[in-house]
Amino acid sequence: MTDDRFYPSRPVLAASVAVLREGRVLLAARGKPPSEGLFSLPGGKVEIGETLGEAALRELREEVGVEAKLIGLIAPVEFIERDEKGHIRHHVVIAAHAARWVSGEPQTGPEAKEIRWVTERDIADLPMTAGLAGILEQAFRLGRQDRA
Repeated sequence: MTDDRFYPSRPVLAASVAVLREGRVLLAARGKPPSEGLFSLPGGKVEIGETLGEAALRELREEVGVEAKLIGLIAPVEFIERDEKGHIRHHVVIAAHAARWVSGEPQTGPEAKEIRWVTERDIADLPMTAGLAGILEQAFRLGRQDRA
């Protein structure tokens, strides 16, 4: 299998997950490009035969060592980046999910260089990937509905 993350021939399908725990959401600072150093949700490429939800939970486990239970699909997010010549360097479509924390304390690693549990108020002051604030707003809303 080729690595089609850079200059792909078609969009790459990925999944991510906003894990909620006691009024906070789990964010990880990306350890690799694109968007290295910015806070985002744990996630990654969907593998053949895997549902979007399965991919989100597998990536969560692999990246930060946390188990969670999905509570809903939030929205698709598109990340498109062009190089200096205007060529498409990255094009990723990410299916963002919301989930409830089940077990495991998050650990940093190559893909997540810093991890934080943050409240809704905390997110305004963090350097985040494009569109993440809106995704987090929806995740917190789903979390409140799930508890009701």
